[in-house]
Amino acid sequence: MNGLSFGELCYLFCCPPFPGRIAAKLAFLPPEPTYNLIAVDETKSKYTLVLNERAEWPYSEREKENVEGFYTRTSRGNRLSCIYVKCCSNAKYTLLFSHGNAVDLGQMSSFYLGLGARINCNIFSYDYSGYGMSAGKPSEKNLYADIEAAWHSLRTRYGVSPENIILYGQSIGTVPTVDLASRYEVGAVILHSPLMSGMRVAFPNTKRTWFFDVFPSIDKVSKVVSPVLVIHGTEDEVIDFSHGLSIYEKCPKAVEPLWVEGAGHNDVELYNQYLDRLKKFVSIELTN
Repeated sequence: MNGLSFGELCYLFCCPPFPGRIAAKLAFLPPEPTYNLIAVDETKSKYTLVLNERAEWPYSEREKENVEGFYTRTSRGNRLSCIYVKCCSNAKYTLLFSHGNAVDLGQMSSFYLGLGARINCNIFSYDYSGYGMSAGKPSEKNLYADIEAAWHSLRTRYGVSPENIILYGQSIGTVPTVDLASRYEVGAVILHSPLMSGMRVAFPNTKRTWFFDVFPSIDKVSKVVSPVLVIHGTEDEVIDFSHGLSIYEKCPKAVEPLWVEGAGHNDVELYNQYLDRLKKFVSIELTN
């Protein structure tokens, strides 16, 4: 779309859409679950991750022992599925990873293990309400409650201090990441293919945040006081590159961004500079 037509403007002002409907249309495509969590004992405090064939686990069963699953509950009453991936014994940082759309923890688990090992970080992640084994339905309000519950679980269950937590959001995952980072100071923030707001994705010429807009990260990111690394593909066909640029320009403590020339929305990780930039950020820039 090239912006709002006169008819669309009239419709929006006379009959503005419900934010929940915009959110559902733009963002949420939960896949059929690719995993299950099986309780280790009767206390049900710890679970084993059991993957089906669609999860594609390229490692051995022994390496799956590095993945611990459990459930927590959000302030909105939803049971949230979480995993903690112990990638390194001497990791200083833990990534609180909010994944993109159309995937769940089963599909992401092997990526987490490989990424954490390469950048020397452990990784904590969760499925949004309505994704994977998490209960409830996906919504904007649930996104914020989901990451809040994940944050408190990482802090209390694993005793990780805020200065040792890196919030990592990818695509729709940048929305709860920015929201949490605007309220808590953390070690750092990584925004991978971020969006300014829902309306700005649907109608690219939107210049302001309307009252019925959803995911207004552009209005929150200026409150993030932690170092922020923005990553975006220049040929992103889902969230235009301009979103990454605008988010970067609004960050008070943005570091040198990574603009991946020629990359789209789902292949940034395949470029060599992706891992190189993350390694430099975690092991050099944050340390110094």
